[in-house]
This record gives sequence, structure tokens and C-alpha cells, in this order.
Amino acid sequence: MNRYLYESWQTVQAMVEKFFLLLPQLILGLVVFIAFVLLAVAVRWLVERFSQRYQYARNIGLVLGRLAQAVVLIFGLLVAATVVAPSFHTADLIKVLGIGGIAIGFAFRDILQNFLAGIILLLHEPFRLGDQIKIDEFEGTVEAIESRATLIKTYDCRRVVIPNAEVFTRSLTVNTAYESRRAEHIVGIGYGDDIGTAKRVILEALMNVEGVSPEPPPDALASELADSSIQILIRYWVAPPLQGKLLEVRDRVISAIKVALNEAAIDMPYPTSQILFHDQTEETDGDRSRQREGWPARQGEVPQPRSVAGVLHESFGHNVKHAADEADAA
Repeated sequence: MNRYLYESWQTVQAMVEKFFLLLPQLILGLVVFIAFVLLAVAVRWLVERFSQRYQYARNIGLVLGRLAQAVVLIFGLLVAATVVAPSFHTADLIKVLGIGGIAIGFAFRDILQNFLAGIILLLHEPFRLGDQIKIDEFEGTVEAIESRATLIKTYDCRRVVIPNAEVFTRSLTVNTAYESRRAEHIVGIGYGDDIGTAKRVILEALMNVEGVSPEPPPDALASELADSSIQILIRYWVAPPLQGKLLEVRDRVISAIKVALNEAAIDMPYPTSQILFHDQTEETDGDRSRQREGWPARQGEVPQPRSVAGVLHESFGHNVKHAADEADAA
């Protein structure tokens, strides 16, 4: 028992002595790795700072910055390992990574999928930082495209984190992909108003609204003969196509059209419904030239109600005639 304790103590003592002998190399390796970490951060910052000078190279700058940072970190890790263990060879690490690469791939499949999707998004640039996009029920401004997810700031100041794999595989709308965006409204005018005059008044009002682009020019098209009004489709363009700008211009357009149509005495009717009650007891029932179909009777033209006897007499006479016709046919 004493011999076993003695051998254990000797083993522990040898390990402690090796640790203290290796401690300077560990400290030096840690210092070297920290230096490479700072160098990687500086390289990424320089690449992204340089790409910010060019609007169309911002996404590529993010990709290159991350790749440069990863390369510097890997190189620094190898240098630090060599400092700590001079007998360490890079080939040994490659063998270990090759054996465990499959297991790592399965374990971090989602992370790698999002990372690769983020790289493809940054390279192909379906949208850029600052663009306003809509994906599923989320809509807002792109704040960042990170290695795992895309960050969107909604119009009511909330942050939405969407995995890059979903952004890459789903359909999305980029509202700011072009320099201008078209907006449209429906305005109803009365059937007694002139369509040409209404169009002219609306277009003149649109041309004086701040924020409506003169090119392409706005247009007004009669689109439908509705139940209570003639529908006119109004289309115009807004630049830049930002959501806040669009709402401001829409407010001014609707207000200007309302004032212009009122000044031109053009009616804007609201939907109405009319219910007609048909009185089945009037003597005019069945006579299309006299039947009122629920309309109020004129003075002196009030139909008299049917008598119960008359109704029974007509019904009895119809039945007798029908029986006589069947007897003749037999």
C-alpha cells in the first residue's frame, strides 16, 4: 500500500515538474495566440473599412473580412501550438481533423448550413445592408448579415433574427431594389359625373403633390363600374422607395385628391343598398304595367288591396278549368 502511494506521488510530482517546465512555453504560446487574435480583428476591420468606400463592395468586404479573420486565427493557432510543443507537426492536426471532420459536420450541420448560406447571400447580393425587404410576415430594414442569421429592424423598431438558410431558400421581396416604387389607390366617382373631367382634376392634383415623381408620369384609369360608383385607378411613382417616404406621399396624395374633387363638384359616393318590399296583397300584383315592386305609390294611384273572396274565386276558377282540360284530354 505504501509502495502504491509512493509511486502515485512520484507520478504527480513528475507531472507538476513537467507543467512548470512547460509553463513558460504555455505563456509564450498564449501570448502569441492573443497577438494573432488582435491581428485578425485588425485585418477584418481594415478590409471592411476599405470596402465601405464602395457602395457595391460592402457585402464582398464583409465576406473577405470574415475569411481573412478566420485564416489569421487558424494560422495563429498553428504557430501557438508549435511554440508550446516544438515536436508538433501540422500534418498531425490535418489527420485528426480529417478523422473527426465527418462527426463535426453532422454535429454542426445547421450552423454550417447557415454560415454557407450567409456567404452566398453576401456574394450574390440579392439585397444589401440598408435595403427594406419582406420575408413571410416580417418586413423591415436589413441591419446586418451575420455568419448565422440576417438581422432585420421592423418599421415599429423591433429586431427580427432570421437564419440565413431560411433567407436563402424562401421567397422574399426587396422593396428598395430599384430607385422608385409605384403606389396606387382607388377613387370612386358618381355615375352622373364626367369621367374625363375627373381624370383631369385628379392628375392636376397629383402633379402638384410634393414627392410624386414626374417621370414616369402618374396616370388615372377607369377600372370598374361598381355598384355605387365608377372606380378610377390612380397610379404614381415615389422616389426613394422607402416605407416612411411612401406613407408621407400617400397622405398628401389622398388629401390633395379629396380637395380637388370637392372643388370641382365631383361626387364621391359611398356604397348604398336599397331594399324593395313587394306587397302580394295588391290588386296590381301580376300586372307588370301597374306593379309597384315596393316603390311608393303616386298621389291618386294607390292600388286597392285584393279581396279574400276574389283570391278564392280566382283560385277556384283556375282549379275548375285545369280539371276540365284534363277531362277533355282524356
